[in-house]
Amino acid sequence: MTSTNTAQGTPQYAPLLGTLTVIPWTGEASDGERNPPFLLAYSLGDGRDGADAGAEAMRAVIKEIGLHTGAGVVDAGESPNVPITLLVQAGRAVLTMPYLKAQCAVPPEWEEDARATGGVYFIIATRPWPEGTPGKPVSEEALRAFVGDEEVLTGAAHCLVPVSSLRG
Repeated sequence: MTSTNTAQGTPQYAPLLGTLTVIPWTGEASDGERNPPFLLAYSLGDGRDGADAGAEAMRAVIKEIGLHTGAGVVDAGESPNVPITLLVQAGRAVLTMPYLKAQCAVPPEWEEDARATGGVYFIIATRPWPEGTPGKPVSEEALRAFVGDEEVLTGAAHCLVPVSSLRG
């Protein structure tokens, strides 16, 4: 089980997007190797003009930041025009991009995988997920059902975001 976290959007799209949320999770290791952990951003669909308008606004956000839906995985570390950064430090992940800044607690295995692989697989869903309410636990089955839905996956933007940390 994992918990959702509320993100902050900017005024331009905020009324349409409604509540933006991020949720971290890890996958199973394959052949003894660590895989990048996952981070999902989505709207609850509670924006001013409803879920459909929120989905359109999320598509516009994705396009403005240089990503595309259904276009495969973009490596943000090799794409300087994709303004997404991720700071991972002391059990927290801080995701920063235009229209979205989110900070969430991450489990130790998530942080370990992020450091070991040097990146996080980030999915920006255009389809709202009202069941993924901030502050409430989300079961593995519910997360798997949403993220594993073909419509969610093909309608989302996918990118690999390099991990940075504070130096001290």
